[in-house]
Amino acid sequence: MGLSTFKGGVHPYEGKELSADKPIQIMFPKGDLVYPLSQHIGAPAKPIVAKGDKVLVGQRIAEAGGFISAHVISSVSGTVKGIEPRLVANGSILQSIIVENDGEYKTVEGFGEKRDYTKLSKQEIRDIVKEAGIVGLGGAGFPTNVKLTPKDENAIDYVIVNAAECEPYLTSDYRVMMEQPEKLVGGLKVMLQLFDNAKGVIGIEENKPEAIKKLQELVKNEPRIEVCPLQTKYPQGGERFLIYAVTGGREINSTMLPADAGCVVDNVDTVVAIYNAVCESTPLIRKIITVTGDAVANPQNFEVRLGTNYKDVLEAAGGFKKEPEKMISGGPMMGQALFSLDIPVMKNSSALTCFTKDEVAANAETACIRCGRCIDVCPGHVVPQMMMAAAERHDLALFEKLNGMECCECGSCTFICPAHRPLTQAFKEMRKAVMAERRKKA
Repeated sequence: MGLSTFKGGVHPYEGKELSADKPIQIMFPKGDLVYPLSQHIGAPAKPIVAKGDKVLVGQRIAEAGGFISAHVISSVSGTVKGIEPRLVANGSILQSIIVENDGEYKTVEGFGEKRDYTKLSKQEIRDIVKEAGIVGLGGAGFPTNVKLTPKDENAIDYVIVNAAECEPYLTSDYRVMMEQPEKLVGGLKVMLQLFDNAKGVIGIEENKPEAIKKLQELVKNEPRIEVCPLQTKYPQGGERFLIYAVTGGREINSTMLPADAGCVVDNVDTVVAIYNAVCESTPLIRKIITVTGDAVANPQNFEVRLGTNYKDVLEAAGGFKKEPEKMISGGPMMGQALFSLDIPVMKNSSALTCFTKDEVAANAETACIRCGRCIDVCPGHVVPQMMMAAAERHDLALFEKLNGMECCECGSCTFICPAHRPLTQAFKEMRKAVMAERRKKA
């Protein structure tokens, strides 16, 4: 297929060498586990346990609160200590179920049993994915069973695995591809079982040659699956840009879903979670996390139980070798700056990245010099310079008129801006304000 890509984008320092060769370490939690009821897009889950209840690994402790919602499953056995508000990575305080870990990891009946997916109906597969509490693990957190149930399943002709992992420093997906490629291909085959007219494509950036080689070897006799090498460029893993690159030019905008372009897209860890749920009767109870950055003593990739405290994950990576100026949940381009590590690992957690220097704070913002670099690199083909002028005046109507809602918040414009203007942050706030205004009117 050659090297596919999209127009625009940037080339930040990758930083992946810190943890790319570190195999995934399985980590067990120490203290209490915290399970926020909103770890997904949509309605919060509703608790179905109460203080004092005993729970098992794999037991549902909160159920989906609507069609767009997801179950929450306990990752340990122990006792429910209470349901109370707790801080999460994005600074929100969310109602959370607190479970005291008994350290025994006793499981529900049938946990881990092998299952033949070819003997299951399409509906049975979708029901298993729903029961497992799986959501998009790449960060968006969209409930996977909903994604696997488009209006017209016969219109889906691409099932795309987002294996680009274009965010700098992150290597968790890469390690999964290197260590569990059979599960990745197995999960894709389960998904293809749902879509008779689709072919499966694994889109990987060319900076992961070993993973490309391994997966190409694994699928050489799979007529419905191929590996698509992609140009290494940020944000190649953005859903819109991945679809454009893999399909040879299909486009979607902010009002569309991938299904509108005949595609279903899921990231590597989500596809493996589908395999675990359908083929191994294991619901979503863990996350693969990269702990990295020049402030971390021993950058690593970990398999972490959901609900584990970030402080414990950092400690497993040897703690800080030098006090960080910046801590980020996620990577440096799209991650969330943290002021505390007393937060739980959630379904949409991907990494803890810690830097000794805060490059953003070090550079003072100056006036726009109208150089146009932000326009050149914008993959969404909008005009950040004009959108910023609308944002500064809080002119929602103008922001919408300038197609501001098409911004994917990738951060390319902020990265390239020689005036160090906080463009992406302003656009995030404006998009939130526009959505709030629309809800009010509705």
